Amino acid sequence: MIEELLPDAVIAVEAHGSDEIVEAPLFPGEERFVALAVAKRRREYATVRACARRAMEKLGVPPQPVLPGERGAPQWPDGLLGSMTHCDGYCAAALVRATDLASLGIDAEPHAPLPDGVLEAVALPAERERLRALADERPEVHGDRLLFSAKESVYKAWFPLTGEWLEFSEADIEFTAEPGDRARGRFRAELLVPGPLLDGRRIGRFEGRWAVRGGLVATAVTVPRT
Repeated sequence: MIEELLPDAVIAVEAHGSDEIVEAPLFPGEERFVALAVAKRRREYATVRACARRAMEKLGVPPQPVLPGERGAPQWPDGLLGSMTHCDGYCAAALVRATDLASLGIDAEPHAPLPDGVLEAVALPAERERLRALADERPEVHGDRLLFSAKESVYKAWFPLTGEWLEFSEADIEFTAEPGDRARGRFRAELLVPGPLLDGRRIGRFEGRWAVRGGLVATAVTVPRT
C-alpha cells in the first residue's frame, strides 16, 4: 500500500496482521528502548525494524540496528534515508538512497474517525472547511484521519531536514482525489513557517500522496533533491 505512494527509487516493505507482525529478533542496542514496553509495543517495534532491514538488503546495504535519535527519529545507515510507521495490524518501512531524495515521510492509520477533540487540535480553520467539502465529494473517506496522517508524514519529512519541531498548525494541507479513483489522491502542504534550505533554495511546500484501503489510510511525502 505504501509502495504505491512512493517513487520507484524508494524501497518499501510492509507487514500485515498478526501472522506477519511478530516479535522479530532485535539487533544490538535496540532492546533497551522497549525493555519495559508491553507485548504489543514490542512486536510493532521489532516488526517495523525487520521491515527496515529487509529494505536495506534490497538496497544492497547490510542489515543494521535502527536506533531512535533526536525526538525519536530513526537513525539510518550512511547513504540511506527513510521513514517508518506502525498502527494496529500494520507496519511499514520505506528507504531510499540519499542521492535519490532529500527526505521522505510515511504514515499509516486505522481508517476510522479521530477521537473527539483531536481534529480541533490539529486542523486549521481552512482545513476543516476543505474537509467538509471532501466529505461531500468522498463521504466514504474519513477526512479527519486522512488529515492527521498527512500531517504526520509532513513532519517525518520535515524533521530530518531541519532538526526542529513542526506544529500541526504550521502546515496547511489541501487534498485532491485521483480522477476515477475514490480512494486515492494527492495533497499539498504549504509550510507556514520558513521551510528547510535545500541546496541554497528555501522549500515552501511539500507534496504527497494518499490512499485508503483495507481499513487503513496511508500517506507519503517525498522531497526531491532538485
